[in-house]
Amino acid sequence: MDAEAVRRGAALHAKAPGLPAQYGTAGFRSRAQDLGPTMFRMGLLAVLRARQTRATTGVMVTASHNPEEDNGVKLIDPLGEMLAPSWEEHATRLANAEEPDLCAVLAAICREEAVDLQHNALVAIGRDTRSSSKGLSECVMDGVSALGGQYHDYGLVTTPQLHYMVCCRNTHGSYGTATVEGYYQKLSKAFTELTKQALSQRGAPVCPKVDCANGIGALKLQELEHHLPGCLRIHIENDGLKGKLNHLCGADFVKVHQKPPVGLDMKAGERWCSFDGDADRIVYYYLDAGGRFSLLDGDKIATLISTFLKELLVKTGQTLTLAVIQTAYANGSSTRYLEENMKVPVHCAKTGVKHLHHKAREFDVGVYFEANGHGTVLFSEAAEEKIRHQAENEKDNQKREAAKMLENLMDLINQTVGDAISDMLVIEAILALKNFTVQQWDAIYTDLPNRQLKVKVADRRVIDTTDAERQAIAPPGLQEKINALVKKIKWARAFVRPSGTEDVVRVYAEADTQENADDLAYEVSLAVFHLAGGVGEEPKPGGW
Repeated sequence: MDAEAVRRGAALHAKAPGLPAQYGTAGFRSRAQDLGPTMFRMGLLAVLRARQTRATTGVMVTASHNPEEDNGVKLIDPLGEMLAPSWEEHATRLANAEEPDLCAVLAAICREEAVDLQHNALVAIGRDTRSSSKGLSECVMDGVSALGGQYHDYGLVTTPQLHYMVCCRNTHGSYGTATVEGYYQKLSKAFTELTKQALSQRGAPVCPKVDCANGIGALKLQELEHHLPGCLRIHIENDGLKGKLNHLCGADFVKVHQKPPVGLDMKAGERWCSFDGDADRIVYYYLDAGGRFSLLDGDKIATLISTFLKELLVKTGQTLTLAVIQTAYANGSSTRYLEENMKVPVHCAKTGVKHLHHKAREFDVGVYFEANGHGTVLFSEAAEEKIRHQAENEKDNQKREAAKMLENLMDLINQTVGDAISDMLVIEAILALKNFTVQQWDAIYTDLPNRQLKVKVADRRVIDTTDAERQAIAPPGLQEKINALVKKIKWARAFVRPSGTEDVVRVYAEADTQENADDLAYEVSLAVFHLAGGVGEEPKPGGW
């Protein structure tokens, strides 16, 4: 390690005193002007990870659905997955190290992880459209160079595109070609093959309307359009030419506020979807004939995709294990529909995409989506091999056609991470093949009314949970109180969990009516306030 080069680089990207940082599921996020030193250090860490794994790693400069003035950074592991948890700890240590200790911290990581500093290192770097992203990605490049690594700058890409590139580079082309053009060609070929019969029989083209949150998704969707068949015409709104990134638009705004982006000219029955700022989340929505807004979130997306997969697997005669992975926030109606109507096993994981992704790996076909619209489908190597073999060699026409559909679906899905562009094409393909309108999709099941609240507490660590955050084991008496409240109401369910970022406890409640869900959320909030050290004003009914 060239300690002098590291010291010189660190001096150019001097860390301000204080400003403690914690690497989480979203990486690091902060005000853009504070992030230069962190970016330099993540460039250093990406080189160490590349040398340890002897593979290409990635660094994405984005703050996803955060406001435009923020920015952030995520590291990408060799198979396009999120950074391994043990390396999240290294990232936190490195970001918080004082300048004189930086080389010692790097040396400690090298010792603990047996990093061979002589090995070559290549880091793929991408960025979103924020005005601060280009300068911050250059800080990452400085970090890579300081440790003698090489980098490939992909420039403006969506977060899922960079995950795809990293996976392609480390699978020697078997997953795809590691270029933006290669990404478009893979997705468009799979979509065209999957839908050519269904879409060609329609009299008019399919015209989904997409709110791109004034982010990178608009730019990339415009590029992809040239590769798609003419029977799919995408109408793009919030393309970044006028509006501000994520401001009153995007998937997070729509999901949180349960209403369409501000300024959209929506007509009854039109099919709309929203991406978030870095295009790794998607939600669908429409207005009914009476002008009522209806949201189809990650639960509805997972149900549509897993139901279609189940139907295809039955047609192929394959005995592959299929499961849907949800968090405690998944609506109880979706869980019941999957388990009781579709006979699809549902498993619950802790909140956070990395937990869902890890659990999905346990099955031949694992479908996971958070309610916020972030998710994908994973196919095991064995499942992929069986499906491709059957698509090529099956003698029975019906089974072969079903296997070919599964094969094209596998190629259309970005298995590395949730991808709004890929997920949109999967959804549009399934709706075309099933000849479904968005209203028919929505009618598969009806969401139970629910309410989410926050309770301020002195120390969120007093709350401890188990059973994928569905049961509280501390403080004493809280779970018993929740159980007693839930027992009184039909279809009721409630849980509490500590926030990962602030001293608040998040409360979720659902029930047979909105009034009952609201009452239950209030009563549980009150229990949290009294048993878990609430601060400030006591929760009041109707305080939402």
